[in-house]
Amino acid sequence: MFEKFLFRLFVVVAVSALMASASVTRADTFGTGGNVFEIDFVPISGSTNPTDTTPSRGYGIVNDDYRMGVYEITNGQWDKFKAELAPVLVTGDPSSAYDESATFTGTDIPINEVSWYEALQFINWLNTSTGHQAAYQFTGTQGTGDYALATWSILEAAGGTNLYRHKDAFYFLPTEDEWVKAAYFNGTTLQDYATKAGESLTQGDGTSGTGWNYYDDGYATDPIGPWDVRGGPEELNGTYGMMGNVFEWIESPYSDPDYAIGASVVLRGGSWYTYFDDLSAFGRDNYLPSNEDYGVGFRVASVPEPGSITLLVCGLVAGLMWWRRGKQ
Repeated sequence: MFEKFLFRLFVVVAVSALMASASVTRADTFGTGGNVFEIDFVPISGSTNPTDTTPSRGYGIVNDDYRMGVYEITNGQWDKFKAELAPVLVTGDPSSAYDESATFTGTDIPINEVSWYEALQFINWLNTSTGHQAAYQFTGTQGTGDYALATWSILEAAGGTNLYRHKDAFYFLPTEDEWVKAAYFNGTTLQDYATKAGESLTQGDGTSGTGWNYYDDGYATDPIGPWDVRGGPEELNGTYGMMGNVFEWIESPYSDPDYAIGASVVLRGGSWYTYFDDLSAFGRDNYLPSNEDYGVGFRVASVPEPGSITLLVCGLVAGLMWWRRGKQ
């Protein structure tokens, strides 16, 4: 009797620990030496999906678990990536070397003046530098004029349909569905805005931890521009800055399912210079992937990864089950 009680008690504790760890923000580490940096991720569950997708015209359905970057990628993180790879190897349009410096500087300001192609190269490096499959296929020699993006085959493509992303990639630019769900899904439906329960969309100042950075009969800050990625409030699902600050590059082609190289891709989230409509689930924009703009940056998404607590609990559960069988 005591053994059965002990076993049941342990299972309850283990399940509770697993559920708690599933909602914890975790940081992944990249780089070497003085170029080490972290990216924080928050888990997004695939177990439920919006029942009413009207606010974003059908986006936000994702059936797999994944992680979304808590913050937009910063100038500091970008500079460390360039230092690791060597600046000359980061190609822009992609026929010429990275030729735009960030208009808005500061270590914790979101990277700006970065093209979609450059964002993909950043993410490829996140993968390859940590022993994972590159998400995006480039041909030619990196850092030269013949370096260009190519699509994957159907057998290699994520889900057999996403020709931009490799199916085995660990880090990636979020698709429009992944981005929308992380921003607006409240567990039942998609909200118009990424505000927490009881909160409303308001302008902030970048220091008080309240409000967002967008234009509303005036700019939110003086001088104008994006603020520190941690400058606003925590949003619905644990992210920051998915509304305002800078537009964010999305992996998806704007005219789905047109995966043609050079075709316009999606922008989401609005910017410090746009009205509140662009911050909403309706706010779908597009841009050519070669463009570099002072109001456009990106964040990174990832497949789920068991944390140390999860691995420990699973190991203990397996050990206890083995011990219990030995007692029978």
